[in-house]
Amino acid sequence: MFNNKFFIFLLLFSVLANSLVFAQIPLDKNAKISILTCEEGNELYSIFGHTAIRIQDASNDLDVVYNYGTFDFATENFYLKFIKGDLKYFVTANPYNEFFYEYTIENRSIYEQRLNLTTAQKQQLFDALNKSLLTDEKYYTYRFIHRNCTNMVVDKINQTLGQNCIVKTTEKGKTYRQILFPYVKNHFYENLGINIMFGEKVDEDGKKLFLPNQFMESLKVAKFNGKPIAEQPRTILKATPQAPEKSLWNNYYSFCLIFLLIVISRKIWIYLSYFAIIGLLGIFLSLVGIYSFHEEVAYNYNVLLFNPLLLVLIFCFFTKKFIWVQRIAQFSLLMLALLVIILVNKPNIGMFLPMIICSGILLFYFLRKSKRKLLPPIK
Repeated sequence: MFNNKFFIFLLLFSVLANSLVFAQIPLDKNAKISILTCEEGNELYSIFGHTAIRIQDASNDLDVVYNYGTFDFATENFYLKFIKGDLKYFVTANPYNEFFYEYTIENRSIYEQRLNLTTAQKQQLFDALNKSLLTDEKYYTYRFIHRNCTNMVVDKINQTLGQNCIVKTTEKGKTYRQILFPYVKNHFYENLGINIMFGEKVDEDGKKLFLPNQFMESLKVAKFNGKPIAEQPRTILKATPQAPEKSLWNNYYSFCLIFLLIVISRKIWIYLSYFAIIGLLGIFLSLVGIYSFHEEVAYNYNVLLFNPLLLVLIFCFFTKKFIWVQRIAQFSLLMLALLVIILVNKPNIGMFLPMIICSGILLFYFLRKSKRKLLPPIK
């Protein structure tokens, strides 16, 4: 037992000592600093790509990659913290070889843009990165658009240059929703979930530079004192081309089939179950909009479809208050019409139409039957 404790003490002391020495390294004038842009992955957390900083200094036998997009799944109450918006992300530094190997395994391309910095600027950026590693700056509260692995790196470089030289130059005139939509085109249900969760904020003009590819394109033309900040990107890892995976269920057609089967079932218990599910989802969206610090989920007009009043309709049905079934159905139909008007110029209108049409048909059914007091018992 004593030996194990002594070994752990030596290990921790060694790590701390190495970190302190690492932070005090004076970079050679020939040291190189570059931005690494990684292609999108298949997992939801990697679907938008990744940004990192690489520092190479042969004289100090240094080749390290700094990441601002690290999180720990083992964090207590991980999902609750992620939903609320107080999940702590942190910066890490890893050997370049490990970084390269990870992306080789994941079959994701890496592009490198070498920064044209002076020796003093390189040292300043290097020291700033190490300060982030060794102080309270290591941890930051993640925000999907305003504080992520990309704009944290952008801020560090702009701070080093002393001015906001790197700004978004691509996809002008597009909203955040329009910018994000193509990234998940091959992941239908993930795309659907994102568009259900996101509210009015993501329909604003997407002025913020927040995605890795945006950063790479903007860095191509960014200048400091009239000179390019970075060289043109070069490919240092080329992914093997693969045909897009085709899923039998994760697609628009299976989604449409679900709602078609609901409508043609002619089973009132299925209709009521559908209303219960989307009504509960509406309560969830409403509460998340209040509870979460994520601005993207606030003012979510999707509650016009995921209408909590449908739970009241179910209650009125069971208590045979048909006049209220009729009124709630009428009001809910008006809410669906308003939602269609809101969505008419948005990229997600197509994916929402099956749900809107299904809800409209079922509400019309309850409206017609309640007027005649002909709603059948549950079977």
